[in-house]
Amino acid sequence: MKSLIFTIAFSLIAGAAVAQEKKGDVSSFYEKNTVLNYNEGNNPAGEIEQPTKFDPNFHIYLCFGQSNMEGNARIEPQDLEGINSRFKMMAAVDFSNTGRKMGKWYVAVPPLCREYTGLTPADYFGRTMVERSPANVSIGVINVSIGGCSIDLFDEDKAQDYIAHSADWLQNFCKAYGNHPYQRLVAMAKEAQKAGVIKGILLHQGCTNNGQRDWPERVKLVYDRLLADLGLEAEQCPLLVGELVSQQDNGTCWLHNSVIATVPLVIPTAYVVPSLGCPGNVDKLHFTAAGYRELGKRYAEVMLRAQKNCPAVGKNSKCGQKRKKDGDQKGKKDGDQKGKKDGGQKTKGNKKK
Repeated sequence: MKSLIFTIAFSLIAGAAVAQEKKGDVSSFYEKNTVLNYNEGNNPAGEIEQPTKFDPNFHIYLCFGQSNMEGNARIEPQDLEGINSRFKMMAAVDFSNTGRKMGKWYVAVPPLCREYTGLTPADYFGRTMVERSPANVSIGVINVSIGGCSIDLFDEDKAQDYIAHSADWLQNFCKAYGNHPYQRLVAMAKEAQKAGVIKGILLHQGCTNNGQRDWPERVKLVYDRLLADLGLEAEQCPLLVGELVSQQDNGTCWLHNSVIATVPLVIPTAYVVPSLGCPGNVDKLHFTAAGYRELGKRYAEVMLRAQKNCPAVGKNSKCGQKRKKDGDQKGKKDGDQKGKKDGGQKTKGNKKK
């Protein structure tokens, strides 16, 4: 009965979310904002000497999604200060104003995605990871994100048709990645693997797919393909999925958080990053700069917890199997208790006879 009630309730919520999406809350925002973000595109490049050999202590994280991962808040003076040189970014596009070149590493001075993008969770994810890692460990991020996109943009089987039928503003964003954002992410990741180890994937996306119940399965398709294309094992490379702006923080797509909550049921090596308490912007779709800073720190905390619980040690890693093992142990324990109880009752009944 409880299961039936939950199913009906979830269907009503999802239906409401889809109806909300059809009102144009998301698309109208992008149509009205040709320049979505607030950075002027002229921050320092953070030039460094390029890595010349592989370093197992260079930990790299792939970031993708739509505008909240792209970065939508104005970069403030505090975000340009105190950036540890152990925190690096690989440019996934050329930055004409600052001279950053695609495929090259730089100190992670924002913006991390493209010129004219803003602060992103990746900024304070990387800073926190550096603070919490040994002094011999460096952190690198690669960010390929496009505001307003559906998860279908990163599905190679759907991307080209999706782009062809998208609005002009989204098509213009895609041109920066040669109209193949997924392929650009893979190409940059393969280049990065020459210098270090990919340790995880960060996703923040969902406003455009608000309330769509098959979204976790669509995310899984992208995640599985990334792992295959990069020769990674799931247990070595957890997927972190950030919640959208919560209802309490005045988000308009908060209903999708109930869908995000189900991702670990579909992807055993996925973890949800909570957004409650991360301030939302007045547009109700994006976080404020303070919200991005807090959300980025939470991505790092969740990643560190995932790595602590499931350390990736070559092909012998059991990271992706831990939840299954815990479930199996619980099921075995419950079964043993039930069997013991049933057996005891049966023996008791036999004695009465």
